Amino acid sequence: MSIYVGNLSFEVTQDDLNSIFAEYGTVKRVQLPTDRETGLPRGFGFVEMESEAAESTAIEALDGAEWMGRTMKVNKAKPREDRRSSGGDWGNKNQNYSKRY
Repeated sequence: MSIYVGNLSFEVTQDDLNSIFAEYGTVKRVQLPTDRETGLPRGFGFVEMESEAAESTAIEALDGAEWMGRTMKVNKAKPREDRRSSGGDWGNKNQNYSKRY
């Protein structure tokens, strides 16, 4: 499982995030997404820790904490949504529309 870390300063680096979460256990991976067009940080990130217990402890300790001039939002990350098709039946290739007329 992954931890969502929001409302981050745009100055935060992966090393910064790794350091603060390492206080609660072994960090496996840190991701700081950037904007596709500008390459600038988006103000949030994801942290994976070695154990559920470490994740829970970090979430409890860091959610709402002041860090680098901002109040962090820290919680379990939600699974990524499938963004492929949101057009209702238009994406259904098995339906034969010509039979309607």
